[in-house]
Amino acid sequence: MPNERTDLLQGTLDMLILKTLSLEPQHGWGISQRIQQISRDVLQVYQGSLYPALHRLELAGWITSEWGASDNNRRAKFYKLTAAGRRQLKEERQNWERLSDAITRILQTS
Repeated sequence: MPNERTDLLQGTLDMLILKTLSLEPQHGWGISQRIQQISRDVLQVYQGSLYPALHRLELAGWITSEWGASDNNRRAKFYKLTAAGRRQLKEERQNWERLSDAITRILQTS
């Protein structure tokens, strides 16, 4: 695992959570593990950032939650994407791609 710390741009964590939940409902620990796994250990989401983001997304109506049992049969709160969350993910993804493209063009300028 790399020792380098990777900070996320503000708002990026929300988009990553929405994307993770677009794949399947997950509990908090599962969301953080999925992001770390898919990013090949470049991104780590700590509880201090994750749970406030989940709360914020739930208040916005982009995700919902319900209690269930995890794989190891422990009680866990599972989150899933709403239709509004799916629309928000699409919008945030388009904004991210536009920003990424603009930064790439600037970095390639000689």
